[in-house]
Amino acid sequence: MPNGTAISLAAGFVGQVDAREASGLVVDMIRQKKMAGRALLLAGPPGTGKTALALGICQELGSKVPFCPMVGSEVYSSEVKKTEVLMEHFRRAIGLRIKENKEVYEGEVTELSPEETESVTGGYGKSISHVIIGLKTVKGTKQLKLDPTIYDALIKEKVAVGDVIYIEANSGAVKRVGRSDAFATEFDLEAEEYVPLPKGEVHKKKEIVQDVTLHDLDAANARPQGGQDILSLMGQMMKPRKTEITEKLRQEINKVVNRYIDEGVAELVPGVLFIDEVLSRKPILFIYMFRFVVCFLCYNLQVHMLDMECFSYLNRALESSLSPIVIFATNRGICNVRGTDMNSPHGIPLDLLDRLVIIRTQIYGPAEMIQILAIRAQVEELVLDEDSLARLGEIARETSLRHAVQLLSPASIVAKLNGRDSISKADVEEVKELYLDAKSSAKLLQEQQEKYIT
Repeated sequence: MPNGTAISLAAGFVGQVDAREASGLVVDMIRQKKMAGRALLLAGPPGTGKTALALGICQELGSKVPFCPMVGSEVYSSEVKKTEVLMEHFRRAIGLRIKENKEVYEGEVTELSPEETESVTGGYGKSISHVIIGLKTVKGTKQLKLDPTIYDALIKEKVAVGDVIYIEANSGAVKRVGRSDAFATEFDLEAEEYVPLPKGEVHKKKEIVQDVTLHDLDAANARPQGGQDILSLMGQMMKPRKTEITEKLRQEINKVVNRYIDEGVAELVPGVLFIDEVLSRKPILFIYMFRFVVCFLCYNLQVHMLDMECFSYLNRALESSLSPIVIFATNRGICNVRGTDMNSPHGIPLDLLDRLVIIRTQIYGPAEMIQILAIRAQVEELVLDEDSLARLGEIARETSLRHAVQLLSPASIVAKLNGRDSISKADVEEVKELYLDAKSSAKLLQEQQEKYIT
């Protein structure tokens, strides 16, 4: 967007110039930390690009944004409270990049020999008494005798001779970096990642960078197993159970995280929480800059999926000192607020709606619909002639853009069955007769209501 003006067709975006310009300004405000205490609502009919706008905001925030999927119906879990589920997934999407200098043994594995001994419990079984491992670097080699518990970690990391690994001296944590490039073959494409032979001595101090989330820290501290530094918490995580984490614990973790950030040991990474709900469109939440400003973008979250308890929770979050920025998108009009008898615009309570800045998306025009259909056909590697594309544009105006897009794949199959590589107008007409759109189906149900069970 040169000078803040949206280009009519760029990066797969078609039309919605005003909404894209407004979204671009929101991205700039988020980057400058000027969106604290505000909330945004993307409102418009179905199929007007709200999802595309949300993904565009995600791309603008950076490719390193953590991504966390969630199903919208998880909010109504029978095991934990709705607000607890929301908080848990918010913290899953807040990344923490920890940097710490640790004493490690690093090198290419030249030997890996577990030593067995008779089982102390008797019987015919044997147990691992210790493991001998040889590590090689550019400067030299070293043979280590390790505890059998470290051998379990080696097996879990699928370490083999020729792999480059490092072992933390204080905790025994094992990390496989990759395969040594000395074992690289002549193939152009391989699934293995090859890394160079480490420099320096085998025993050294190394800066370890590890990415965790705040929820990882919550879960690890809720079930402590030993180990006091943050990195060791990763090795303490057991199979997660649906148990609520107390607010007091989260506050203590926030204090530790803030202290590590102040000391320069860790940095918070903007994250994305993606909520998918099969009964509605796809919601997404963006968590941006926890501690200074938390921005989570929740788009296409159907209002019938949230009730007054959730809305009250969001209201409290907006009033908190963290001042989170909530960005909704909805295709709802005047509808009922779940859990109440009152109707409200977009199904959102008026006190929360009063906090929202609304961006409106418009219905696409005929030319824009044809452009979108052409782009979709190009992505799916389908060939259409001008007549078939024009007919699909007419169908999009008569029914919906989504219905027209859904006809592309069956039309291509019909064309191939008829011995053609490109989709013709006749193919489009044939699949149009085979599949009903939502409006035609509703009209048919109304006309033949007596034939159906109510």
